[in-house]
Amino acid sequence: MTSIVQIDDKLISADLFEKHFVCDIAQCAGICCVLGDSGAPLEQKEKAVLQKEYENFAAYMKPEGRKAIEEQGLTVIDPDGDLVTPLIKGKECAYSCFDDNGVCYCAIERAFLDGKTKFRKPVSCYIYPIRLKQLGELTGLNYDVWHACDAAREKGKKEGVPVFRFLKEPIIARFGKDFYAKMEALYEEDFDILRP
Repeated sequence: MTSIVQIDDKLISADLFEKHFVCDIAQCAGICCVLGDSGAPLEQKEKAVLQKEYENFAAYMKPEGRKAIEEQGLTVIDPDGDLVTPLIKGKECAYSCFDDNGVCYCAIERAFLDGKTKFRKPVSCYIYPIRLKQLGELTGLNYDVWHACDAAREKGKKEGVPVFRFLKEPIIARFGKDFYAKMEALYEEDFDILRP
């Protein structure tokens, strides 16, 4: 079976159809917002959105996160030259918050769910474990395998949920309903052997 499929101007890893994924925050405790060498990748347009919306979600952040923003700015350039979110002392994302059980969440998304901001979260976080890559006029959608998400892969396999179906909402938010419908059609036609 092919490892890359194309829909319109998108090159899609077949892993999005063949692999399974369902976030299991009870198991991982939101570790994806804590681990890593740099912050979450940001699209250039998100820099302006963060600036515009910051006051709407700042109260949801840890004091240390707000201090990191004061010291580093709303965005930073990491050692690879990529635009990313700042970190708190090289660890968790500055935009993180924790509940009483020590589970890490996105403060921006918490504010969004409370109706305080129109910005849900950076697209790289919302659409993870898909990683987007611009390839000239094409956009690549790749499946990122990270040990922090072992529990999500196990849960997804147990429940029979392919990666792209788990990410239906963020895929539609980023690329539209028509594109997602084409993914569904492709899955039904070419990946039927994988369906439970």
